[in-house]
Amino acid sequence: MTFCTSIHCIDGRIQEPIIKYLKDNYNITYVDAITEPGSCKILAENKNKVSVNSITEKIKISINKHGSKLIAISGHYDCAGNPHNEEMQKKQIRESIKHLENNYPKIKIIGLWINSEWKINNV
Repeated sequence: MTFCTSIHCIDGRIQEPIIKYLKDNYNITYVDAITEPGSCKILAENKNKVSVNSITEKIKISINKHGSKLIAISGHYDCAGNPHNEEMQKKQIRESIKHLENNYPKIKIIGLWINSEWKINNV
């Protein structure tokens, strides 16, 4: 069994595509999902300490209990929790990756963008 951790929006339109993408492209069996509206914005801004700490605690469980070796942080088209455009969300994803790399230097961290056709591209 191999686990990864996906930090993504609560939007139901993106959840299945993300899980499929991670399983197909990273040889993953199970995806631990951490969902928050506009999660890449939350981590990039690092202002809402309650939400940041909640995400961090869930990541620790995924890594320590399930042996997750990969963290994916994503943003998506038409996000109600983060209504910024694609360019800004990709910037937030890159900032989120930096934040996560500081906390989890031994874990591979990737960024994903889900477009208007619900297709996924690496950031």
